[in-house]
Amino acid sequence: MDPAAALDAALAAIGGFEPRPSLAVGVSGGPDSLALTILADRWARERGGTAWALTVDHRLRPESAAEAERVGRWLAARNIPHATLVWRDAKPSTGIQEAAREARYRLLAEWCAEHGCLHLLLAHHRDDQAETYLIRRRAASGADGLAGMAMVREVPGLRLVRPLLAVPKARLLALLDAERQPYVTDPSNRDPVFERARLRLGPGPRGREGEGPGSLAAEIRANAANRIAREREVGSLLAAAVALHPAGFAVLDAAPVAAAGELGERALDRLVAVIGGAGARYPLRRERLARLRQALGETPFRPRTLGGCRFVSWRGRVLALRETARAAAPLSIAPGGSTLWDRRFLATLSLAAERPVRIAPLGSNGAAVVGRNRPRDDNPLPRFIYPTLPAFWDDAGVLAVPHLLWARTTTGCRASLAFRPPVSLFGAGFTVV
Repeated sequence: MDPAAALDAALAAIGGFEPRPSLAVGVSGGPDSLALTILADRWARERGGTAWALTVDHRLRPESAAEAERVGRWLAARNIPHATLVWRDAKPSTGIQEAAREARYRLLAEWCAEHGCLHLLLAHHRDDQAETYLIRRRAASGADGLAGMAMVREVPGLRLVRPLLAVPKARLLALLDAERQPYVTDPSNRDPVFERARLRLGPGPRGREGEGPGSLAAEIRANAANRIAREREVGSLLAAAVALHPAGFAVLDAAPVAAAGELGERALDRLVAVIGGAGARYPLRRERLARLRQALGETPFRPRTLGGCRFVSWRGRVLALRETARAAAPLSIAPGGSTLWDRRFLATLSLAAERPVRIAPLGSNGAAVVGRNRPRDDNPLPRFIYPTLPAFWDDAGVLAVPHLLWARTTTGCRASLAFRPPVSLFGAGFTVV
């Protein structure tokens, strides 16, 4: 399929764009991202919208700044708006590619948030998808990993869109040739120290005999369809067995989860990611999830911990709580400021507040203070949950516990909390178009 037609079809199938779409495109200056930028610009202009090109300068090579400027000049000649985002942090001595990738996505997401852009387009294509699949297969990845990259992935406040996953790289190169558009060649893409580069230095992304990108695509798509089916089953189980509370804990009906085998373990994995605040950054070992699932079927259920969470029996069900000792350190919030604490709670302090406050767990000492100053029967939350709740503090001690509707002063605390875990309990489903 022609790249322009492929992009039109993919974006039409994905949907969810504004009548005058505002897009951002990550562009390194390489052929893939430049081709996507040209295509996205035309697609947006036809609909009265704008596509911004964003280049991240990692400052890992002396010539990177000049390359970013060159990309800006190329795009200016096409009247495509462009911005360069610089990674100014100290660079690690190991794991540089992973760190650079995290920095790149962080900088791109921050720019999109500042400019109200909800769609970040990335130039991964069919050959990239085949490479990803082969790398994961060689590493004995699980079934989900063998589904490859999703065409759409939602992150807080933004979605990452890969509309060219069905397009071969050769088609993108042909587009640039037709456009007489030069491009940058990144030497790290041919450095054999990296596994993906070794695949590219060979005859192409091939697996077993006869497996080229085209034949691999059908296998990847079948794995993706299976992943989608599993996610729907896990979602149904979570909807039936878990009640999530905005105070950052959950009530779990243990029996259906214990009886669900691998689906139950997937459900627990998602629950721990939400309550423990780790998201997808720290995958849990499957054997630990299996032990927890099996324990849920035992009577009596004994308290367990996993991934920064505590699981405790309560009134015939199980509560999933944050481990207080694993919570983030206290953070100070200035008047008019906001911060994400413990990767789960967005805390905001009114500009009208007289002085900064701190956010930290209520803890056992704070819970004792609150317990002495409120009736015992006016809140439905179990008392042993109190120490895990987020609380605002000042120099005099506990100032307010929003989820208990308690404040030390009659004038109230001018701070608010919203539960914003790194992933949602149900998540955005894996997408194949």
